[in-house]
Amino acid sequence: MNAPIAYPHETAPAPGVAVPVAPGIEWLCMPLPFALNHINLWLLADGAGHAAVDTGFALDPVKEAWKSALVGRRLTRCIVTHCHPDHLGLAAWLEQETGAGLWISQGDYLAAHMIVEQIAGYSIASMVEFFRRHGLDQARIDGLVARGNGYKRGVPAIPVTYQRLFDDQLLRIGEHDWRTIVGHGHAPEHMSLYCAELGVLISGDMLLPRISTNISVMASNPHGDPLSLFLDSIERLRVLPADTLVLPSHGRPFRGLHARVDQLQAHHAERCEVLLDACAGAAKSAAELIGVLFGRELPDPHQTMFAMGEAIAHLNYLEHAGKLQRIEKNGFTRYTS
Repeated sequence: MNAPIAYPHETAPAPGVAVPVAPGIEWLCMPLPFALNHINLWLLADGAGHAAVDTGFALDPVKEAWKSALVGRRLTRCIVTHCHPDHLGLAAWLEQETGAGLWISQGDYLAAHMIVEQIAGYSIASMVEFFRRHGLDQARIDGLVARGNGYKRGVPAIPVTYQRLFDDQLLRIGEHDWRTIVGHGHAPEHMSLYCAELGVLISGDMLLPRISTNISVMASNPHGDPLSLFLDSIERLRVLPADTLVLPSHGRPFRGLHARVDQLQAHHAERCEVLLDACAGAAKSAAELIGVLFGRELPDPHQTMFAMGEAIAHLNYLEHAGKLQRIEKNGFTRYTS
């Protein structure tokens, strides 16, 4: 039996207030304009300054919170776990304000440019056509089109240069060595950071304490199996000690890494069983299965986008496992057992 999940901190800090969580590590919590209303950022003592891990969404309140947090501090670099807007959004602004350069994987740096510039299979047009083939109705497609390039609103600029991060790379940050751990399924090359000396894992979005990480199939890779990649990635985190302090991007810091991996694996296995039952005897599209998978109506295009990507990810996973069959007919994709 793995040790249960435990939370060393009862509450999150107010925006712009840095709270120590381990020697040389401070926690910042910044607002997001979504149902998931916050992101955690981290400041790591780095010589005479601090390295930031992730930067926040490009909003004026987040900029103001950063200005408060940086009083008396100098940023040395911005290490970004992956390309999503709440993580990369203010990297260019922080570089302009402080001179702190961007450190990120090449896969995520290039993906960010592709989405901002709407290139090939990373465009809104490609996404809505992909979802149309998977059964999404015209009203919800229209909502996605009207929403436009929400990514670019969160990431209005990207630094023109970057320091490339590789898997299993050793970064010297201040007095400690941090090892990068690549994770797949949520982003192209998500980089978590682990410090053995401190017993701390900055998990980014790869390991969250209360919600499951979004795993989506992208229009650019329509037959991909990101759920399998994600499950393999979190399984590899079991090599870390059970008492590791996990610093996630959403939710509070926690201990109980192995228990959380168990929970996430069980969650996805249960969701797959629900989909198998729903597809027994009749072919279903991803859009028809959103309600089955999530059990509720989705209130806005932002959540519809994630839900469609995740439904397709689970269906592709079951197809790759030989448990579902994909049927392509009349321009639509459905799945049956």
